[in-house]
Amino acid sequence: MEKDPVFKLCDQIRETAYSLHQYLRHGHLEKVYENGLAHRLRKQGLDVRQQHPMTVFDQDGTVLGEYIADLLIEFPLIVELKAVNAITSEHVAQLLGYLRACRVEHGLLINFGAPKLLIRKFVLSD
Repeated sequence: MEKDPVFKLCDQIRETAYSLHQYLRHGHLEKVYENGLAHRLRKQGLDVRQQHPMTVFDQDGTVLGEYIADLLIEFPLIVELKAVNAITSEHVAQLLGYLRACRVEHGLLINFGAPKLLIRKFVLSD
């Protein structure tokens, strides 16, 4: 059975993030990891938008404002980056809130700030 394209994309991002983390290790600012991951993914031919504004909607479709996605990759995927010691429930809630409010189904939460790289995939569907 063929893998869904967004899951293939997530695998590609995971491998690239792991390679970047192996090279840089932990200890840099989030922006360094954002720039590095965006650079490496663009070299692979992906459409990567950094600090991309996303429209936030109310349940009835009313536009409430914007949030800025760390990375928007090939449109169906929001990537939220962190450079912290540990991911907290607030970080997870932040990404899930973004997915729900912006009506995007898939998201990755990546933490480069610890000795061990952490990547969590989220799928939000009705």
